Amino acid sequence: MEQMTEKTVSAERVEDLIAVFGSFDENIRNIEEALSVTIVNRGEELKVSGGVEAVDKAVRTLNGLLALAAKGEVIDEQRVRYLITLVSEGNDDMVAKMAKDVVCITAKGKPIKAKTVGQQDYMKAIQNNTITIGVGPAGTGKTYLAVAAAVAAFRERRVNRIILTRPAVEAGERLGFLPGDLQNKVDPYLRPLYDALYDMLGPETFQKYQERGSIEVAPLAYMRGRTLDDSFIILDEAQNTTREQMKMFLTRLGFGSKIVITGDVTQIDLPDDKTSGLKDAVRVLENVKDIAICKLTSADVVRHALVQQIINAYEMADKKPEVKKPAGNYKGQYKRKN
Repeated sequence: MEQMTEKTVSAERVEDLIAVFGSFDENIRNIEEALSVTIVNRGEELKVSGGVEAVDKAVRTLNGLLALAAKGEVIDEQRVRYLITLVSEGNDDMVAKMAKDVVCITAKGKPIKAKTVGQQDYMKAIQNNTITIGVGPAGTGKTYLAVAAAVAAFRERRVNRIILTRPAVEAGERLGFLPGDLQNKVDPYLRPLYDALYDMLGPETFQKYQERGSIEVAPLAYMRGRTLDDSFIILDEAQNTTREQMKMFLTRLGFGSKIVITGDVTQIDLPDDKTSGLKDAVRVLENVKDIAICKLTSADVVRHALVQQIINAYEMADKKPEVKKPAGNYKGQYKRKN
C-alpha cells in the first residue's frame, strides 16, 4: 500500500490564493484530479494530502502558481495544466520564465516593474549574476528594485531568507546618545529598508517573517563571522563602507545565495582618509565572472522630475573649477539698514 502524507503550502497574500483557486475552485479541482491528491483550504494555508510523490508534485505546482499570481499573472486551466506538466518533468525552474516583466506585486496589489532601460539592465543583472553592484544617484530605484527582486525570489522559494543591511556610518559617538536598546539605536539607519519591505509585504506579513527569522534587517557589523546560505542579501548605502568592511561583507556569501550592493559614490560620508569600499569594489571586481556592475544615471531617476534636474545641476557644478573669493574686507559693499 502506498505511503500517505500531508504537507502545508502557505500563501503570503489572500489575493494570490484567490487567483490560484480560480472560478468555483476549478483550478484546485484540476490539480486534485490530475495528481490524485486532496487539497483543503485553512485560512492562508493549503493542506495537501495523498501519496508521497503526488503530494510533492502538488505542493511544487501550488508554489509555482502562487509565485505566478504574486507577479500578477492570470491563473487559468491551461496554465495549471502546463505547470503540472513542468513539475512532472522536473522543469520547475521554467516557472519564473512564464511570468511577464513584473518583478513583484506589492501588498496593495501594485505591480513593480523596471521603468527605464538602465533599470531593466539592472534587473537582468540581478537575475543572471550571483553578485550585482548597482551604482547611481538618488531616485534611480537601486534599493527599491533590489528589495522587490529579493521578495520575488523569496516568494518563489528560490531563497529561504532575505537579509538587508546598511553601514551605520554615524554610529560612533552619536549612537550612545540615542534612547532605547541597541535595536532602537540602529533602526533609524535601517528605516528606508523597512519602508521598502512594508510596501512589498505589508506590516503584518513583514512582522510574521521577521519573527520567524525569514527576514533580517541589521547593521553591517552584525554580518561579521557569518556564512549566509540560501539567502538574498542586500547591502545598501555601500558608499559608506570601508574597504575592509566591503571585503568582510562579500566573503559572507554562502551556497545558493545572491548579493546586491547599492550605493551612490557622490554621497560618501566617510572621513577623508578612508577609501569608499564601494568605489574600491567597482575597481577591483570589474572583470570578475558572475559579478555584474550596473551604473545608473540621472536618466534613470523615477522620482519627481525636479530630482533629475537637481542631480544634473550638481554634476555640472562639480565639473566647473571652484572660483575662490578674494580675501579682504567687504565693508562698504552692503548698506546697513537703520
